[in-house]
Amino acid sequence: MFDAIESLPPDPILGVNAAFRRDESPHKIDLGIGVYRDQAGITPVPAAVHEAERAMIAAQTTKTYIGPLGNPEFNERITELALGPLARTLRPRIAAIQTVGGCGALRVGAELLHVSAPETVIHVSTPTWANHEPLVGSSGLALERYPYYDPATRGVDFDRMHSHLARLPAGAVVLLHACCHNPTGADLSPDQWRNIAELVEKRGLLPFVDLAYQGLGTDLEVDVAGPRLIAERVPEMLLAISCSKNFGLYRERVGALVMLARDARGAGALATHQARTARRMYSMPPDHGAAIVARVLGDPQLRASWAEELGAMTARLNGLRELLAKRLAACRPDRDFSWLARHRGMFSLLPLPVAALMELRERHHIYALTDGRVNVAGISVDNVERVADAIGTLTA
Repeated sequence: MFDAIESLPPDPILGVNAAFRRDESPHKIDLGIGVYRDQAGITPVPAAVHEAERAMIAAQTTKTYIGPLGNPEFNERITELALGPLARTLRPRIAAIQTVGGCGALRVGAELLHVSAPETVIHVSTPTWANHEPLVGSSGLALERYPYYDPATRGVDFDRMHSHLARLPAGAVVLLHACCHNPTGADLSPDQWRNIAELVEKRGLLPFVDLAYQGLGTDLEVDVAGPRLIAERVPEMLLAISCSKNFGLYRERVGALVMLARDARGAGALATHQARTARRMYSMPPDHGAAIVARVLGDPQLRASWAEELGAMTARLNGLRELLAKRLAACRPDRDFSWLARHRGMFSLLPLPVAALMELRERHHIYALTDGRVNVAGISVDNVERVADAIGTLTA
């Protein structure tokens, strides 16, 4: 049966991680894998998450299924975290399902779009997260690209983006990064979000928003201001949420797909399709991580503790950006690296060709993805000088 199957090339992200593990240098630095790290290089579990987990386990009396739609308390509270006061206003039109991480939310959303309209085309940014196309495209939907990033300015190429989206037909799906754009770190400004919200409404486009980093860009409110502007204006919307980064629950695979319908009847119908899609893909979601998030968000003290720790993580990321930009400027005063400090989230793209990125790995033992994406959380005050000097040396 399987004799004809041949080995596949390594995943572009996981392959770099595997190469890093094989490197025996005591000075190696991992800027590839997309997880948050503290100064000690540890991916921490927030104290509020630890406390909520202990309390949950102590109170738990059963491990029975929770149903294909998942933990109702989690669904309600994660929707409120994302949409704020809008969640209450829009509640009759909302259908939410707990998913297997943000990846599960993207895939379930794509499957539902395929059921609703198989001819749907999903438009993704250039560039976008490496796993967007496999996750969404494997549903059978067609994918196309829209301009987003300008390598010359290291910012959003908004005029080209807006012009391209303005030519799309009604019903076209536009996949948008809510904040902390992966892999570029270049986010839309508030004015640009307003323009996109107006355009989406006017053209009858369907927004599919990927919210993977709420709280890790600026703060919990600013990071979702754009999606909220859109939700206020459009009749339909998909919002894929991940709790991996901001709650530190990577391996628990906690996510949600929140869908906005035209009316309560439509939301009820969507919920039945969400449940059936999940049932056919993985049957029931795991409850452990979702129950933790529900407890953290439902307890005022735990929520305040979590928000404070998340704020410290964000401040560290932005501080590292400023530190790296400053060190690079000292190393290469002939080049402008100020864009590093303007970007948000964990990622930015280095202005290095593949050959230079391979030299960065082989000569300096610093690992980045072959598209130039680096995770600034892998930098610390102890290694930033070595990282900056190596990048500066290889920058043309």
